[in-house]
Formats: sequence, C-alpha cells, structure tokens
Amino acid sequence: MWREIGRWSEAELDRADRAYRRWVVRERRAKRFFAYIVETPKGVPAGSGAVWLAPNQPRPGRVGTSGLPYILSMYTEPRYRRRGVATRLVLTMIEWAERRRYGRVVLHASPMGRPVYARLGFQPSREMRLDLTARRR
Repeated sequence: MWREIGRWSEAELDRADRAYRRWVVRERRAKRFFAYIVETPKGVPAGSGAVWLAPNQPRPGRVGTSGLPYILSMYTEPRYRRRGVATRLVLTMIEWAERRRYGRVVLHASPMGRPVYARLGFQPSREMRLDLTARRR
C-alpha cells in the first residue's frame, strides 16, 4: 500500500513495517484493532483492511464512548481491483460498527479510494492539518 501512495525508501518502509507490527499487536491485545481479509474462492488474499478504535475525547453526543472506529490500512491486490473487494471490506467494517452502536466511522482516503467511500455515503469532513516536516525544510 505505502509503495503505491508514497515515495519512501525501502529502509523507511521496513522501519515503518516493524513499528506497525508492534503497534498492531499492542492494539489487538487491547481489543482496539480488528482486521479483515477478503479471499478468492481458492483462498488467495484479494484485499484487506482494518478498524481501529481511535482514542476520542468526551464531548456532547460522545460521552462514554470507547473510541471512534477508524478504517485504515485498506488495500486491494491490483489484479482484484474494480471487483468490489474494497466495497465488501468497508461494508463489513460499517456493519461491525453498527452492531456495536457506534454513531460514526471515519477514515482518511487515498485518491484511489475516494470513489469507493463516496459511493458508500462517506462525506468529506472539516479536518485541517499542518505538515510540520514541510516547515523544517
């Protein structure tokens, strides 16, 4: 996934992969990370994604919630794209959140993923950000 959407060296990708694996293990143990894989009828992985219960501050409408479902790490193998794999994954994660009575699901979409999420009813939000690494250059 990161090779396709970014320009990082192999060393950076390897370092991030090791850190991500440690993070996933910790979050799974804490019951805050739930991963999904879509396989072909022959058992070949076609795509994957996850829901993470991101920390969420209490505020009106969200008092006592146990995190905000955040969809991340979505990836579909190139030969299975445009066959509904990503849609199936996202619908599964939406259903997971609905069964647990969460009021919202959020994500950050790559340009390739935006049409999938828009078709499923996701709306752009008002998030703003400041890239501090750019300020240091």
